[in-house]
Amino acid sequence: MKNLEDFKGKKVLVLGYGRSGRSAIDALFKLGADITLTTSEVLVEGSVLNHLRQLDVYVVDGHHPEHLLNDVDLIVKNPGIPYTIPFLKEAVKRNIKIITEVELAYLIADNDIIGITGTNGKTTVTELIGRLLTDGNETPVLCGNIGYPASQAVLEHQDDDLVMELSSFQLMGIDTFRPNIAVFTNIYEAHLDYHKDLAEYQNAKLSLMKNMTDEDIVIFNASQKEFLEKLDVKSKVYFFSIEKDCDATVKNGVVYLFDEPIIDVEDILLKGSHNLENILASLLVAHFKGIPVEHMKYVLKTFKGIEHRMEYVGEKLGMSFYNDSKATNALASSFALDSFTRPTIWIAGGLDRGQDFKELIPHLKHVKFGIVFGETKEKLKDFLEGNNITAIETENPYTAVDVVKTHGEKGDKVLFSPACASWDQYPDFETRGEHFKAAVKQL
Repeated sequence: MKNLEDFKGKKVLVLGYGRSGRSAIDALFKLGADITLTTSEVLVEGSVLNHLRQLDVYVVDGHHPEHLLNDVDLIVKNPGIPYTIPFLKEAVKRNIKIITEVELAYLIADNDIIGITGTNGKTTVTELIGRLLTDGNETPVLCGNIGYPASQAVLEHQDDDLVMELSSFQLMGIDTFRPNIAVFTNIYEAHLDYHKDLAEYQNAKLSLMKNMTDEDIVIFNASQKEFLEKLDVKSKVYFFSIEKDCDATVKNGVVYLFDEPIIDVEDILLKGSHNLENILASLLVAHFKGIPVEHMKYVLKTFKGIEHRMEYVGEKLGMSFYNDSKATNALASSFALDSFTRPTIWIAGGLDRGQDFKELIPHLKHVKFGIVFGETKEKLKDFLEGNNITAIETENPYTAVDVVKTHGEKGDKVLFSPACASWDQYPDFETRGEHFKAAVKQL
């Protein structure tokens, strides 16, 4: 590891005790920093408090008093805490450096880093790159926004490549962070409840490139080249597209990498045009890491995708079932609906956030009938029937599978892609997806 002495004796304030905060504290302790933790939650769990005492962490919980800023060299901020809170505004006034935990990880890492960001698809790309690079004795470490904090990964895996999923929240807090390879899946409008405007969100994403040099590689969506036009990009840029002829593309149903045919699209287990873009981006990384084509083909024929994201559940009664519980809005479900060219039974519903679903009209052409549930079931039923598609009401995703059993036919695709959040019936989309899968498994 590098820069180990830079933190010794430094007064570092950790803001927030989420997963990244815990990891940052453990790393800073090993680096010899003088650590203060401030968190809006009140810490009552004995094991947590004992752990912090063992690390000699000064804890101020329940609030963020400004006097904590009086003698601070650095703030390591939980990515989810907005910069607009008064405590951070005051820190900015005092010119106190504020970073997120991924920057801390970079400051001590000797590892090669593959950084993946984007509005949609970054988790799938992270997981797929991990599978592609697991070849022989090589085992990359997946970390960052995917759930394994980057600073913890650096401490526990000092020699392996880091495949790091990076959110805009995390990238707002980087300074010197520099990946060897940066992957941009796409950039759409998102997280405007956190970012002050769309430009700030876009700039946060694009900042992943700001420290990269001509020794590094950028992989970018060819349909969004305009984002690069006003930037001084020093790295070599390679493009992927399912529509345009470029470095990684699809022609006549075949995936090509630098004009070399790799695999027929039909032989890829992970379905969906959006996932095909994810695959192209991942293959470019695999190419630059020297992965053989035969291994690429094997992975693409066996990779099922991420749980609850167009996850192939299996075939039952001659029908193929897919769990896309992560689709909590209409845009996400539009990608899923476009994934199939065979008759599709669409299961949808959930929390009513006021959307009218009209943007899904162009994506209904293969929907045979719909099964609707939750707060939005009446609205979705009216929407589908208004577009000449039969809709059947049910209680939840589990009972929806019973409807499929009664009305579905051999050869149908069964797509559970709710287009709504889960909170009317479930604590999260994962629980909702598990309920659907449990019903499929009992068929």
